[in-house]
Amino acid sequence: MKQDGNALRTQRTVERILAGSLRLFNEAGEGNVTTGMIADALDMSPGNLYYHFRNKEQIVEALFRHFEARMEVEPRPPADAAQAMEDLWLYLHLALEAIWEYRFVYRNLDDLLARNRRLRTVYNRIVDRKLAAFQALCTSLVAAGAMAATVEEIRALSRNVIVVATYWLNFQSIRQRREDVSADDLGEGAYQVLSLVAPYLRGGARAHLDALSARYID
Repeated sequence: MKQDGNALRTQRTVERILAGSLRLFNEAGEGNVTTGMIADALDMSPGNLYYHFRNKEQIVEALFRHFEARMEVEPRPPADAAQAMEDLWLYLHLALEAIWEYRFVYRNLDDLLARNRRLRTVYNRIVDRKLAAFQALCTSLVAAGAMAATVEEIRALSRNVIVVATYWLNFQSIRQRREDVSADDLGEGAYQVLSLVAPYLRGGARAHLDALSARYID
């Protein structure tokens, strides 16, 4: 069904508000941005902003839903060891890119989730999916003889992978004393995560991971 003009304009305005809010949140930190600042940045009246979003929490929740959608990509079941490493490398890049695109979420994660239980539910759902996906991938690698790890080792490894991926960009920002990251930072993040996996890999999987990782080793 074709959208009418008013619905289309409303959708575009909502998208514009969310894009502008995301930029401001990433630049200044969500806690330092008000709805008035968002309206000013978009050259929009506060009343017009209020018509679409009654408060900042609604904007944050909408952005969180977009973030969840960006994080839904999952690695494919491995066809062979080499392809599994390529897919996992790409998967980690995509996840880190999503984290960077919505990096305001991670700048003050504890405070953000403590203020809004709905966001905590969404965030835990994202983490649960990532844990399940990574555990399933490791289990497939074990079955293919490309990985040697017990069920409990896979569980612990999966948790460690999530922790490093979650806080990698914050770590880089603090260490390098800058807010923005580059493609090199994302690649290094993927390398740091996969370095946790490397000791468990066998044969062609380990060799292929070493080849992928060589560019990030000083």
